[in-house]
Amino acid sequence: QVYLVESGGGSVQAGGSLRLACTASGSTYRSCMAWFRQAPGHVRERVVRLNTDGSIDYATSVAGRFTISQDNAKNILYLQLNSLKPGDSGTYHCAASGPGAACRALDEMAPYRSWGQGTQVTVSP
Repeated sequence: QVYLVESGGGSVQAGGSLRLACTASGSTYRSCMAWFRQAPGHVRERVVRLNTDGSIDYATSVAGRFTISQDNAKNILYLQLNSLKPGDSGTYHCAASGPGAACRALDEMAPYRSWGQGTQVTVSP
């Protein structure tokens, strides 16, 4: 079992930046890792996925503005959010699949067995 704890959320004005962190307790070796977000009244959507082969898939809405990275020594997954827009507001969750999962699935959430509680991002106009 992997426990995930997110941090780094906050309130910023449009155009601002935040850096989110997801600290994992337990091994994420050979796991798909991802950031999802959920706004009130909306379904949870994948923001970015780090696949087990090292490739990265960004949602179209955040490509070029958000950057995922990983500190393997500290077992921390980061998400740098730049040029933030009000539409980026929501609760951001990190997720880990466990070893051997197929990262790309029709149901975006299906591969993930471990989820953090989330960190809130609020972007004002």
